[in-house]
Amino acid sequence: MPFTDLPFAPAAGVPLAPLCTLGVGGPARWFVHAASAQAVEAAHAWASDRETSIFVLGGGSNLVVADAGVDALVVHIGLTGVDVGSDGGDVLVRAAAGESWDALVADIVGRGLAGVECLSGIPGSVGGTPIQNVGAYGQEVGHVIDSVSVFDRQAGRMVRLGNQECGFAYRQSRFKRADAGRFVVCAVTLRLRPGPPTLTYPDIASAFAASGVGVPDLDRARHAVLAVRRRKGMVSDAGDIDTRSVGSFFVNPVVEHSTYDRVVALVPGRRVPGFVMQNGDVKIPAAWLIETAGFAKGHGDGPVGVSSKHSLALVNRGGATARDVVAMAARIKRAVIDRFGIALRPEPVFVGFTDDPDVAFLAG
Repeated sequence: MPFTDLPFAPAAGVPLAPLCTLGVGGPARWFVHAASAQAVEAAHAWASDRETSIFVLGGGSNLVVADAGVDALVVHIGLTGVDVGSDGGDVLVRAAAGESWDALVADIVGRGLAGVECLSGIPGSVGGTPIQNVGAYGQEVGHVIDSVSVFDRQAGRMVRLGNQECGFAYRQSRFKRADAGRFVVCAVTLRLRPGPPTLTYPDIASAFAASGVGVPDLDRARHAVLAVRRRKGMVSDAGDIDTRSVGSFFVNPVVEHSTYDRVVALVPGRRVPGFVMQNGDVKIPAAWLIETAGFAKGHGDGPVGVSSKHSLALVNRGGATARDVVAMAARIKRAVIDRFGIALRPEPVFVGFTDDPDVAFLAG
């Protein structure tokens, strides 16, 4: 594959499906592998000179690319490097956007630093984590991000954004909402310190209770998280078809307590799982809503199916198209609305889709 770094001419027609964990989608009109912040800036200049849009591609783990491909300059982020410093009693870990997220978590846990151990096993690169504000098992990356170094395409220069400037919320950030497409993440700095692991999530706490381990250390917590994720098909494995996905396709909805009570009334005699938030709202597992609406684990629909291990994941069972994936996702969202009156919000980014009614419905 002709990966080319600017200022040389970008490659044309590079397939994107092999660069995405879902394995669907067409080619990039133009493609460049950017291994430095200078290359990112040069890519922006190249595209601006030709009035061509830019799409930034990281690890491809949270992305659905249209079958027609992407009519843009796709900038594949390949910046690498990790630096460790200190600030008072805190440790600052600065990682380039192209670094593997899970490799970084393993390194941090190996240093005895707490704050990201429950984010083990999440696929993709470091640069994507602040955009999605990735979270799992009681932790969110936004809780430990000190700053994000970005190329501001609007200003045409590199800038540093502090935590409060990133607009982090549940599975959301400034980079994903109002300023989507404005910033190219080049590095992320985490503020960490030694401490015990986070064991607030029932899946992880029960795993340790069953093991008989009293007070687990960070490394044991990381491996427990990996084991739980692996059982759910949420750890990348080329030999496991259930991992050919974008991970969780829908975000767990957070609803008012009155809405939760209404859902309970709709399924008399059944327990409705829910996690009460600090403001009194309730987070309902999207997986439970999906299964109760008729899409059980292993549900198949041609080349697309629901993972046999976790109903939040839609998997490419072989030969699926992007159209197949979004059509099934739309059917699931409609079924949950019809059953419970709750509109699930998709987690992945959809790129290259033009006037697609299913994508519009999913994003709405």
